[in-house]
Amino acid sequence: MLDESPLVSIEKLRVEFETNDGVVVGVKDVSFDIKPGECVCVVGESGSGKSVSSLSLMRLGEFGGGTITNGKLMFDTGDGKVVDLVRQSTPVMRDIRGNQIGMIFQEPMTALNPVFTVGDQLAEGLIEHRGLDKKAARARALEILKQVRIPEPERRMDQYPHELSGGMRQRVVIAIAMACEPRLLICDEPTTALDVTIQAEILALIDRLKREKQIAVLFITHDMAVVAQMADRVVVMYRGDKVEEGPVEQIFEAPREDYTRMLLAAVPRLGEMSGKPAPERLRLMRDGTVGKPEPIIVADPKPLLTVENLVTRFAVKGGIMRRTVANVHAVEDVSFTINGGETLSLVGESGCGKSTCGRSILRLVEPQSGHVNLGGTDVLALSQRGLRRARRDMQMIFQDPFASLDPHMKLYDQVAEPMLNYGIGNRSERQDRIAALFDRVELPRSFMRRYPHEMSGGQRQRIAIARALALNPKLIIADEAVSALDVSVQAQVLNLLMELQQDMGISMLFISHDMAVVERVSHHVGVMYLGRIVELGTRAQVFENPQHSYTRQLMLAVPVADPRQKKISEDLEFRPIPSPIHPVDYLASPSVYREVAPGHRVLVDPVTHS
Repeated sequence: MLDESPLVSIEKLRVEFETNDGVVVGVKDVSFDIKPGECVCVVGESGSGKSVSSLSLMRLGEFGGGTITNGKLMFDTGDGKVVDLVRQSTPVMRDIRGNQIGMIFQEPMTALNPVFTVGDQLAEGLIEHRGLDKKAARARALEILKQVRIPEPERRMDQYPHELSGGMRQRVVIAIAMACEPRLLICDEPTTALDVTIQAEILALIDRLKREKQIAVLFITHDMAVVAQMADRVVVMYRGDKVEEGPVEQIFEAPREDYTRMLLAAVPRLGEMSGKPAPERLRLMRDGTVGKPEPIIVADPKPLLTVENLVTRFAVKGGIMRRTVANVHAVEDVSFTINGGETLSLVGESGCGKSTCGRSILRLVEPQSGHVNLGGTDVLALSQRGLRRARRDMQMIFQDPFASLDPHMKLYDQVAEPMLNYGIGNRSERQDRIAALFDRVELPRSFMRRYPHEMSGGQRQRIAIARALALNPKLIIADEAVSALDVSVQAQVLNLLMELQQDMGISMLFISHDMAVVERVSHHVGVMYLGRIVELGTRAQVFENPQHSYTRQLMLAVPVADPRQKKISEDLEFRPIPSPIHPVDYLASPSVYREVAPGHRVLVDPVTHS
């Protein structure tokens, strides 16, 4: 039973930022409470003000140029006092931060100090806030590592952050935040940078700590599925305003505001494609109503790309002479076919080899062996001149458009560059083609004279798509092309890719770690683990009848955007992925598959033969 008196009351909070273009209001008169033992999720897209609100509670916003110009941040200190954090001095706030209020940041590698051991970083807060000596602080730090279920905690105490996996680093950040047993835990996008299985473990851990310690949790996220799993109450924000607040069930089942309905409609839900033969566009809100999803029909699929026994390895150098001492088996004996006008998705966790596989097909990295046949041409056998010609039919959309676009070139010139490189059309024809491409990706033609930094993330990704389409390719490799985008922008870009596929007959290799997105866009799916495809089949075969244990594990870990189907009541611990690094003389076994049904193959375990 939750205590009825709030631990935190945010009252008419207003935060402003001074910029060269004048004052920008980051948060506009926002109010809500958080009670002990309650998790309040603040959800919204980039720029909604959700992170600024959480940073204001720690008074960290002022270090980023923010100023609290109005409002109160009332906090129950637990000793009979309720203080306004806005009016507290710097020394008082320093005592509250990390002591009564803990914070978990999005990227653990930047939240941790790379030159101090895990033990030292855990002990620091205990020495500062609890007055423990080094020996007592170290003993308490070890106890906390055990609480957050870090394996071999004694050994981890003396390791540095770079020696830990991403999931373990985030567990260390949680341990540091919980070290002084805070009354409020602020989680700012704590799982965004993590794979789905690690995300499930971290969410379950935070939920367990909330229940056991009866702490209040302020959880910041843009992921509605995570909200459904974590929240008791939800605050929806948009452009600095609170647009809706309510219990999690009410927000998901009977949202009052159009913006909330739009966020929910744009979320791909695992399982909602069951029984459907083809990919479907996501429902998007237009004129206050949610449109019907439309199926993507492929007229006459014939093989366009055939990959056979592809192997890509990277040398690990060592010693004074920098000799090769080991190899990273990034892609090992991978085979699949993509039909014309269809999408095959490669799904798996970070390091499984899916991105390397895409780059190997384009020969952005050189494979050791195998065959890549595109429309009758063996890409791996081509000379550099022949490869240049072949790449006209193969284009790539990268994960981060800001990194893949030249910051010094106008958008018109970036879309024109591929056509200039291949000598396509005269000046007038290129102008017409570029204008048509801007129309096709639904960007105003006035944007042609802009630079990448003047665009939003979704608009930059549309430019990357327009550039990829400039040469009329037969195959597009989309490498995590929507993973960095907000949910509504992600839905728009996914719909655009599916519309282009239907209209232009483009084949697509879609690389992602998001199972729900993969289910929505795919005709066929390959699940990758340790450089190999462990399961391959149609979308329906893989998602509706998963046979490999790793495929089932991935699906088990996916958060469901339904608060009545919570998966985090118990701690989840998935088996860590082994290292893909092997000695130089290591002989990899060939991939052997058993056929479950026509077109549905599952990798046979070389030890158990099952």
